[in-house]
Parts: sequence; structure tokens; C-alpha cells
Amino acid sequence: MRPVIEAKDLGIEFYRSRRRKMSLREIVFKGKNLAPKDTFWALRNISFTVEQGEAVGLVGGNGSGKSTLLKMIAGVMIPDEGGVKVRGGVAPLIELTGGFLGELTARDNLYLAGGLHGLSKAQMDERYDEIVDFAGPQVRAGMDMAYRHFSSGMQVRLAFALITTLDEPIVLVDEVLAVGDRAFREKCYLRMENMLAGGKTLFMVSHSEADLRRFAKRGLYLQQGRLVGDGPVEEIIEQYNADADAAR
Repeated sequence: MRPVIEAKDLGIEFYRSRRRKMSLREIVFKGKNLAPKDTFWALRNISFTVEQGEAVGLVGGNGSGKSTLLKMIAGVMIPDEGGVKVRGGVAPLIELTGGFLGELTARDNLYLAGGLHGLSKAQMDERYDEIVDFAGPQVRAGMDMAYRHFSSGMQVRLAFALITTLDEPIVLVDEVLAVGDRAFREKCYLRMENMLAGGKTLFMVSHSEADLRRFAKRGLYLQQGRLVGDGPVEEIIEQYNADADAAR
């Protein structure tokens, strides 16, 4: 079987300055954007494959490119070099809000997000109680208020509950398990273990070594946008910690 994720010479370049639009002063007096044009490669020369049913953890410090790589696999970002092929649908939980819109009600967000993942209204009606029950009674009580009024914990509960009920074979998780109380995190852990037991592919980012060891069998180690390690997750964590100790 072909890999479900295949990255080849993947690279993406960012501007160092956050400024994208010209100010009124620049338009009137200069006619051009004076923001610095320096760029850097957030990721470069990244190549790897992931087989169906693998559980892969991304390891690396802040700014190493982990979340960027996850977004490229999800199709949220487009590479400047190389490419990534994903064979199969993706259920991405790659930001705290799950991509929900703050002004819509939680209920409307749920149906909209489900529709974007190919679920009909009838299918969402069937899954609604399962999703909201998993998210918890606080979330259920607030389903008809604007999503922006949810606490960060309530937001991640609802987003996680939806994404992990999708039928997609590939699940992307970015740090969201760090949010929520202990009881809810354990519910999330059990659901992820059931997903892996059912043959789904997991690609996760976590700063928790315990989470990486619990779910991932394989680790990819990113350092300043480069892939510097690929192997059993225990070995990759040891390599990362040794590098961190040496840099102190």
C-alpha cells in the first residue's frame, strides 16, 4: 500500500515582518511598502512518509516548524518548494478553536464545520447528541450562544468532540490536549486510543513527553525548520533532550 502521507522536499518561506499592507503615509509619500522584506524558511527539505495506522509525534522546540508542518499536511498552508500528498480524508484539530467562527452560535458552528467535512444535516442531526454529550453539560447548556463567549476549555471540548467523531482516516492534533481539566483530558486520551485501535493514522504535536510516549510510536524531530531525526519516539525524545541540555 502507498503511504497515506508523503512529503518530498517540502519547504515554506515566511516574511520576518508581520506588516503586509502599506500605511496611508507610505501610499501618499512613498508609493511603496517600507516594511523589511527579509524572509526565512520556516521549513525546508522536509521528506518523510507515514503509513496507514501509524502514530507519529512531532518533536522540537518552539519555532522549529511543527505546527506549520501540521498545517501543510492539512492543506491550510501551501508549500513554496516540494509538496505533500495526503491519501485519504483529514480530521484536523490544529488550533484551539477548531476553525469555528466567534459570532456564530456553537450549534451553528457545529453544523457548519460538519458540513465542511462532508456531513449532511441529517448526519449531523444523528451525531449531535453524541458530540455534545462528549463535550459535557456546560457546553450543552451554551450551544445557542455565540461561540466567542465560550471559555477556551469549552471551545476545545466542542472542537475535539466534533473532529474525533468524523469518519476521516487521518487525524491531526496540535497541542489541544493541554487544555481542559484532568477528567476531560482522560476522556480525550481514551477516545484517541480507540481511534488508533480502529486503524486510524495519528499525526500529533505535543510538548508533553508523556502524551508523546502514550500515543506515538514514531517521532519526527524538527530543529529550525529542518528534519534532523526520524525513528522510535523514545529515541527521538532522548535526542531532543540531549540537544536541549547541550545548548544550555
